[in-house]
Amino acid sequence: MTDTVTPIELGSGNVFADLGMPDPESHLLKAQLVARFASVLKDQGLTQADAAQRVGVSQPDISRLLRGQFRDISVERLLRMLVRLGCAVDIVVHPASGGDEPAAPISVG
Repeated sequence: MTDTVTPIELGSGNVFADLGMPDPESHLLKAQLVARFASVLKDQGLTQADAAQRVGVSQPDISRLLRGQFRDISVERLLRMLVRLGCAVDIVVHPASGGDEPAAPISVG
């Protein structure tokens, strides 16, 4: 057997950027929101049908969302769905660098 060395490349922290996908920051944010959505469903013991009824979509829509098919769903819609499941959503805007204090959070729901 020949020993083969496979080079390892350090990722950027955003797999969507590393894969060259368009708008990787938005896609990463959506993926994080969907992961939180799935966690809330599990924590609350909700079925996909229960969740669909609570957030106002169909069960197949929930299934597609949980399988990673969320490119056509906006960040705003995902946030509203989380609020309908009883989550508090805070949006914090602060300077990218150099600023010590973030602005006051904006709460949704």
